[in-house]
Amino acid sequence: MLDYSEYFGIQINLLRHVPKEHRRFLHHEIPWDDRLIGISGSRGTGKSTLLLQHLFDLEGAGQECLFLSADHIRVQATGLYELGSGFFQTGGKKLLIDEVHKYANWAQEIKNLYDSFPAAQIVFSGSSTMKLQLGKADLSRRAVYFSLPSLSLREYILLSGGQAFSAFSLSQLLSEHVNLAKDILKAGPILGHLKAFFDHGAYPFFLEGVGTYHARLVNVIEKILYEDIPSTTGMRFSGVPVLKKILFEIASSPPYQLNIDRLASDLQVSRPTVYNYLAYLEQAGLLKSVMPRGAGATLTRKPAKLFFENTNLIKAAGMELKLDDSTGTLRETFFASQVQNAGHAIRTPKHGDFLVDGDFVFEIGGKKKTSRQIAGQEHAFVVRDDIEIGSKNTIPLWLFGFLY
Repeated sequence: MLDYSEYFGIQINLLRHVPKEHRRFLHHEIPWDDRLIGISGSRGTGKSTLLLQHLFDLEGAGQECLFLSADHIRVQATGLYELGSGFFQTGGKKLLIDEVHKYANWAQEIKNLYDSFPAAQIVFSGSSTMKLQLGKADLSRRAVYFSLPSLSLREYILLSGGQAFSAFSLSQLLSEHVNLAKDILKAGPILGHLKAFFDHGAYPFFLEGVGTYHARLVNVIEKILYEDIPSTTGMRFSGVPVLKKILFEIASSPPYQLNIDRLASDLQVSRPTVYNYLAYLEQAGLLKSVMPRGAGATLTRKPAKLFFENTNLIKAAGMELKLDDSTGTLRETFFASQVQNAGHAIRTPKHGDFLVDGDFVFEIGGKKKTSRQIAGQEHAFVVRDDIEIGSKNTIPLWLFGFLY
């Protein structure tokens, strides 16, 4: 019989240090009683904390719940199925598996556990979105999947010691933005929070120290480039410098409009290789593509614009670049990130910067931005940075950070 005392000891120690109060928005949306739940997302978004906070809520269950990290040396040596089956056979009810992407045969063994123990509950999380995507085929019709994106501005304010605000829908924002802004501003000025968020607010590990934040973020990027992408795509390590050059090119440009021929020539690779590498970077959670109106949803067709997943990655990938025109990039990246992470579809319209959900056109700019580019269009809005409250069809940029 397997001895689980070491694993329960680790579990007790982890629960002592897990933050108990503030939860990511996804914590309240997951149906924790489902039999098989998968949580994916980029490195550093707080998936391990999410599992441990749920475990803390179940603390009264005692040894009926078990937390395992799939990259632990004993888990690797013993085997995930062996540990899980032994646990369920001796009265265990819920198994939580973190870092599942680091275990070679995770999807098959979780499937076997699910099929062998009909009363069991399993929750797994992985930092490599790409590897979890590959496992979906084995777990189709069994698992319900959730994705944990980078922080919203609303969550950042809460985690950094600010007031707790409720999220609101896009329709609420568009119709009630003046009153929503006034209510939030009762707690104090907001633009300083937005500036800090641009720099270091996208990942919860800012709580471990702002001074080391960008070094940690560079390490996250390195792990994605050297571990996640090669291990899931079969790309050779010789391709990593090309990926870095692509990231640097996007970081050092204004809102990036892709020229595949020029990029392929600069990198001395073929056009198909550029498309493949862009797809890898997007699937890994580093980039977001915005397609032209009417185009497909993936990078099989040329995107009109490419953005980093969040504003913090621009500085990390750009190696401390200080661009004169970086403000426009930050604004558009923030808007695209917050709106897409809230579940909305974004395209580029004929006039304006973004088309959201096929209906709403947005033009992004500073406090002097006019509506000239979207004049005469229905459901069109100007989104301005550096203002606290808008009016009519002019909305403050920061409000889009409260959608989730």
